[in-house]
Order: sequence, then C-alpha cells, then structure tokens
Amino acid sequence: MLTYTIRRLVLAVPTLLFISLAIFCLLQLAPGDPMAQVPLTVPPEVKEKMREALGLGQPLHIQYWKWLVQMFWIEPQVLIDYIFGTNLAWNWQPLVWSLSDSKMEELRALGHLREVGGQLEIFEPELRVISWQTRSPVMDIVVQRIPQTLWVVGVAYIVAVLIAIPIGIYSAYKQYSAFDNIGTFISMIGFSIPPFFTGPLLIVVFAVQLEWLPSVYDTLHRVVDWQTFKVQLAQMALPVMVLALQITAQLNRFMRASTLDNLNQDYVRTARAKGLQERVVVLSHVVRNSMIPVVTVIALQVPNIFGGAIITEVIFKVNGIGQLLITALQANDLPMVMTLTFIFAILIVLFNIIADVLYGLLDPRIRYD
Repeated sequence: MLTYTIRRLVLAVPTLLFISLAIFCLLQLAPGDPMAQVPLTVPPEVKEKMREALGLGQPLHIQYWKWLVQMFWIEPQVLIDYIFGTNLAWNWQPLVWSLSDSKMEELRALGHLREVGGQLEIFEPELRVISWQTRSPVMDIVVQRIPQTLWVVGVAYIVAVLIAIPIGIYSAYKQYSAFDNIGTFISMIGFSIPPFFTGPLLIVVFAVQLEWLPSVYDTLHRVVDWQTFKVQLAQMALPVMVLALQITAQLNRFMRASTLDNLNQDYVRTARAKGLQERVVVLSHVVRNSMIPVVTVIALQVPNIFGGAIITEVIFKVNGIGQLLITALQANDLPMVMTLTFIFAILIVLFNIIADVLYGLLDPRIRYD
C-alpha cells in the first residue's frame, strides 16, 4: 500500500503540471488589461515591479515558468519563513528605484541595504504571485479566506454525514416503508434543487418571514464565549442547511444502495442462520461492508463541495474562497483565478488518491501492490 501511495503521488505531479498549463492557456485567452485595475496614483516604478512579477510583455512560456517558480518554489519558502521565522524567501536584489535619505538610513540600520561594486542592493522578499485587483500576494488573501470556507463547508459535511448514513441504513433495512419513501422523496429534492434556489428560499422563510436566523454571514464575528458561539451557530445555520441538504441527498442514496446490496448477500443469511441477533448482523456485518464504497464517495465529494460552496458563499455573503473566486472573475484578476482554480485541481487529485487508498485499506480483497 505504501508503494502504491508513493507511486500515485509521483504520478500526480505531471498531472497537476498539465492541469496548470491548461488553466494558464485558457486564461490567456481571456480579454482585459491587467494594469487597468491599477489606480493612477500608483508610482510608475511600482507598476514596473508588478509587471515584472506578472511577467507581462514576455513570451507565454516565460510567464508560465515564472508562475510555476512563484507557486511551487517561492510560496513554500514564504510558508517556512512564517512558521520558523527564517528568511528563505528573501534575497539581495539591485535597487532600481530612488529612496529618500531617511528611508535609506532606516534600511541600512536594519541591514537591508548594502553597496556592492558601486551598485546599491536591497534585501527584500522574492517576487510572489500578485493579485491584479488588490496588488497583494494571492496566497496571503487565500489564507485569510480559507477559515471562513472551512467553517461552513466543514460543519455542513459533518452534519450531512451524521444524518445521511443512519437514514440510508434504516431506509435500506425498511425498504419501501413510509420512512424509506419519505427519505427517497427528500433525497430527490436535494438532488433536483440547486443551491442558488434553496439559498434564497431559506432566506425568505427563516430570515424574512419568521425572522429566526440572519441572512448575512458576519465574517468579522469572533467566538469568545457561549453567547458569541450561539451567534456563530445562528449565522452558520442557513448556509450549512443549503450545503448539507445537497450532500445528505447524495450520501443517503449511496448508503441505501450499498446497504441493500449487502443485505442480500450469502454471508448475511449465514450470520442469521447461526442465530446471531439482527442488530449484530446489521451493525457488525452489513454496515461495516456497506461503508467501504461510501467512505470513498465521501472522500471524492469533498472537492465538489468546495465548488458548490461558491454559490452558497455569494448568496449568504460569506467571505470565503468561493466568493473570492467570483470577485476575481468579475474583476478579471487572472492570477487570483488561476491560483484558486489550481487549488481546486489539487484538491480533486489529492482526494482521488485518498479515496483509492481508503478503498484498499477498508476492503481486504483489494491489493494494489
């Protein structure tokens, strides 16, 4: 299994490189001037620095290579510097713009300015992937937004799993009963109605008519005590309900189908013939084997939920990576769009590997090595 996992991780590298090249080429076809979003008050030297970071005016293969270096070499160094307090992402670079005397003295005092062969050099971070809209590093913005998305998506996924699995098991055990028919009907609703419809519908019912829950997610809210925790739960309720309905519908159908398939197997009839209690037969034998394909489905659905959260975050004003992607698309911020799209691609490839590994671990009949 370890050999298989390492082999899959190694094969994921060229896969991701090809995906990144495809994303880069497609975004290059998008219209728009990247410098159009830069205010007129920005000094020309800063604009040149941004153009240099973006690789504008250079051949496409040079621009793509710069993005690869910034994404896979400089950004990991920035992360290491943040964790361990090092300066791996910093380097001595020629000073190409003029500074005031006070600023130069300040840099000299910090040891960030020196003269080599008559050329002034400044100690500053390496050029990173810069957002055209905010003129700040893309990954810094992404790191700020991820906690909000994880709050909503993580809670929705946990709630959906806790609801879908028991309902799917009981629906299969009581096939064609009233409970099974109701569960099937609700699952079909979850499958059929998209989040952009259920979101506004829940806002109208619970926020406007009943006034039970807030319709807007307050990103600045901080949980410090029990009262603020209740406020957090209240503002998370609607977006979590929208996402959980969709996830529950999918997992419920998979769990029901898998349980029905195992209930008719020979080993179940053998366990019953041996005199085992029905509860032991279902929970210890049927459910255990039924969870094998469901666990892999759960792993495979995680990247899709991040994609589904894009619409939900826009509806409820959640400042997560989904709303960040929509804002970047509207502002023609190609570096931000490319980075976020590539992050989604990484999640898909990674969780596909996790699903395959889990399937092999849970099912002893499967051997990858």
